[in-house]
Amino acid sequence: MSEELVIRLCAPTLAGIKTGSLFSAEYDSQESFRRELRALNHTLVPKGLRALTLRYGVRHALVYVYRPAMLRRDLQSQDANAMLCELGYDVSCPEGCVRELAKRVKQSPEFPHEIGLFLSYPPEDVRGFMEHKAENCKCVGCWKVYGDAEKAKRVFRKYKRCTEVYCHRWRCGATMDRLTVAG
Repeated sequence: MSEELVIRLCAPTLAGIKTGSLFSAEYDSQESFRRELRALNHTLVPKGLRALTLRYGVRHALVYVYRPAMLRRDLQSQDANAMLCELGYDVSCPEGCVRELAKRVKQSPEFPHEIGLFLSYPPEDVRGFMEHKAENCKCVGCWKVYGDAEKAKRVFRKYKRCTEVYCHRWRCGATMDRLTVAG
């Protein structure tokens, strides 16, 4: 897994403006991929981030890069907390919620819809996606929007600009360590 891939797909999380990012990475062997993930965590953990594999496929791994402190805050929101409780999560422990999410990702052929709560999607949009079965949204960007479309569009633009800046800075020689904001 290249630095360029992580920066391109996780820039807003690395910048500290998004709780988590999810991406698929190719690998030759699970053993070598685990070494790459350990090396990535060697860079991320001192900055307050963590990377873990949610699921291994035949030649791809689904990787979740996130900020545990931000996730704790996000999951404490009344709406997110209530939704996760309804779905059987133990919301008293955010790391336990991540473990439960990983278990559900591994067991289900589809993504569990609550995954949006782990990626900074507004709870109203996650609930809207679940209730409307992904239909009748107001707009689509990084996620399907059922709530405040204008606010979501501003966030989409912010994430896009952040990614552009981070990719440009990386191409100009900035390392992932330097680009990752501590927090």
